[in-house]
Amino acid sequence: MKSYKQNTILSELITLQRGFDLPESNRQIGNIPVVASSGVVGFHNEAKVKAPGVVIGRSGSIGGGQYITEDFWPLNTTLWVKDFKDHNPRFIYYLLKNIDFSSFNGGSGVPTLNRNHIANIKAPSFDQKQENKIADILSKYDDLIENNRRRIELLEESARSLYREWFVYLRFPGHEHTPIIDGIPDGWEKKKIEEICETVGGGTPSTQNHEYWSDGNITWVVPTDVTRNNCLALLNSERKITEAGLKNSSAKLVPSETILMTSRASVGFFALMDQQVCTNQGFINIIPNQKNYRMYLLHNLMYRVEEIRSYAGGSTYQEINKTRFRNLDIVIPSKTLLQQFQEQSYKILQQVRLLNKQIAKLNQARDLLLPRLMNGEIAV
Repeated sequence: MKSYKQNTILSELITLQRGFDLPESNRQIGNIPVVASSGVVGFHNEAKVKAPGVVIGRSGSIGGGQYITEDFWPLNTTLWVKDFKDHNPRFIYYLLKNIDFSSFNGGSGVPTLNRNHIANIKAPSFDQKQENKIADILSKYDDLIENNRRRIELLEESARSLYREWFVYLRFPGHEHTPIIDGIPDGWEKKKIEEICETVGGGTPSTQNHEYWSDGNITWVVPTDVTRNNCLALLNSERKITEAGLKNSSAKLVPSETILMTSRASVGFFALMDQQVCTNQGFINIIPNQKNYRMYLLHNLMYRVEEIRSYAGGSTYQEINKTRFRNLDIVIPSKTLLQQFQEQSYKILQQVRLLNKQIAKLNQARDLLLPRLMNGEIAV
């Protein structure tokens, strides 16, 4: 049996308002989330909107939807719900998430939504009891997703803490009996990055050649795949290229568990994938010479990310070139310590990977259920 619903227009359900300007230079230290079209992008000491809040992208990334559980500042790249008109805020979040706003893009270059143009979008209207039930059903998925994300954060922080304890504070197993010689523990070595790994760039096949993209099965990663990922374990990319595309570009396949480091624009974001991939030119792909180097090298680079970014240059966008990167100094611990850290931190990565796969499945299940609930196909 279907749920009883009526059709109305969006402006009858809610009132949307454009967000507020807040340049980074004007932000003060605080804990108020600053919300952009793509998510939380910083913090401030003043809130513009009381929670709970619902935000969609107005400019750059349009539509989507964010449910905000604490007072916040929505930026002018967003539209936020000023008046829920007695509707369940969480239900409204899911309703907006279910709308495809792409056909209402009014920007000639950057995608843009005009709130007046979307006011007459048809939208489903349920009674209060049904709204609450729909919100309750779907929020169970999001609660599980958020719980997994928190577990991922704790796991990744435990690996970073282990790195700092052993290799920054030098409280590694056996440190009490290890003398320091020339500033480093006995048995450790000073090397250059280029001595312990291979660095591989990326490339982009011609986007005008359909043969390079149609029905491709080779995973092709771009920086936003990494910068928008919620953890180190990157599961996939929506973009695929063909064998012909790989052959006719400067992109190269790199083996599974290659350290993917963004090297331009947004420099110093990292990911690992458990499959062969290729990337565009916005990466330095790092392939350790020895398996036991991998997790140590990854955490060493993450710990030094500000140093890495300081070497980036460029008038159009910041970029660190491979030559400069390969010439960076690195201290290599003893083989025993490398192996121990590799084993412990890789186990953590595998747990993170498993949780991230669960998040992907929960997202998929929720997104399949969402339109059926909103269309009234499933009784609530």
